[in-house]
Amino acid sequence: MKKAFKLVLNTVPRPLLIRLSYWVRPLLAAALKGDTFTDPIDGKRFKTFLPYGYGRQRNNVLSPSTLSLERHRLLWLYLKQETNFFTAPKKVLHFAPEQCFLKRFKALKNLDYTTTDLVSPIADVKADICNLPFADDSFDVILCNHVLEHIPDDTKAMQELFRVMKPGGMGIFQIPQDLNRETTFEDDTITDKAERAKIFGQYDHVRVYGRDYFNKLRSIGFKVEEVDYTATFSEADIERFCLAKGEIIPVVRK
Repeated sequence: MKKAFKLVLNTVPRPLLIRLSYWVRPLLAAALKGDTFTDPIDGKRFKTFLPYGYGRQRNNVLSPSTLSLERHRLLWLYLKQETNFFTAPKKVLHFAPEQCFLKRFKALKNLDYTTTDLVSPIADVKADICNLPFADDSFDVILCNHVLEHIPDDTKAMQELFRVMKPGGMGIFQIPQDLNRETTFEDDTITDKAERAKIFGQYDHVRVYGRDYFNKLRSIGFKVEEVDYTATFSEADIERFCLAKGEIIPVVRK
């Protein structure tokens, strides 16, 4: 039974698996209940997490209960332990809101919480990140995670993020990043979807960010802190929370 269950998880395409998981999540969580791994977002414990990945699959990374990935759990831990996001009054703008966060952030009484996306049906405001319908200096916190790699004119998008952030405000702009790459790579002459997925990680990504990402944010006007938050955890906790060791959280301020 156990081997058959693992076989199903490893043969179902990842996008289909994540869609199915919204319906069968309670069953998955019950089947995988254990004491080895913990999802810090809801505190539930499991004997294993699910596999996930486009093309190059990562094992033991998708939480059966919240459907969070490594980056989501790292962000949750950072916000919970290093900021007053969960307690202080804040006006928040959240791009492409992740399902593992959406209801939890909406339920926080201290937040004036707005979600936005160009196409997502769950977003409060349908908007182009390069032409936002918000006044200057509007938001205390902006969450824009795994969005900019989809945007052809990421300079304009960053300028808009800077414009609508309040002076003294904070943002977290996570992206898929190759820390071994000094400079960001783009090539719009590559049009084959399979080839783009192979090179860029997903067919709809327009670049692979290198370490110069942080300086690009600085060139827009942001003060940038490159937070290696996993360095604050023991090896045991990195494994227990299923985090990606060495992942950098880009924390920006205006």
